[in-house]
Amino acid sequence: MDNQGRQLGVILPIDDYSRVEPFLQQYERGSREASSETEEEKLRLVEQAANDPLFLADLREAMNDFKHVDAEWGKSHCGGGQ
Repeated sequence: MDNQGRQLGVILPIDDYSRVEPFLQQYERGSREASSETEEEKLRLVEQAANDPLFLADLREAMNDFKHVDAEWGKSHCGGGQ
């Protein structure tokens, strides 16, 4: 990946690829493991937030702040109010 997180592709002669293939496979395994840990951690945090009184209070406040905008959006996109 480049420094902006975009995946790169390189075409190598088969002899060169054979030399780097084990390193690529090791990198891919490590990336998959890190990705699943990250997803598991995100899920755990979401589950915690669902029971966090301060988070829920902030969420209710934000929803209340945007209720008029949400109602307008609903009228223009859903054919009715909210």
